[in-house]
Amino acid sequence: MAKLLKPVFTSKFRKQFKHLPKSLQKKFNQKLPLLLANSKHPSFRARKMTGIERFEARLTIHYRFTYVVRGRECVLLSIGPHDTGLGKK
Repeated sequence: MAKLLKPVFTSKFRKQFKHLPKSLQKKFNQKLPLLLANSKHPSFRARKMTGIERFEARLTIHYRFTYVVRGRECVLLSIGPHDTGLGKK
């Protein structure tokens, strides 16, 4: 059985997470164990972001989060509305 990744939350992620609606916080907390078990699970529709070593994954149709996997750690970088919340605009 594969070991779970250890979550590491950046200060930016923590700040953005606090400002999410409670329903989205709950949804993320429910999905976190799946992410830590399989960071490329199809339900996240994770894809490598262009030109950088990080992944963007879907929380909902309008909300995304970004992360990198370093060894046995999953570093959660940002979470928020698609495009605006991920530093694209």
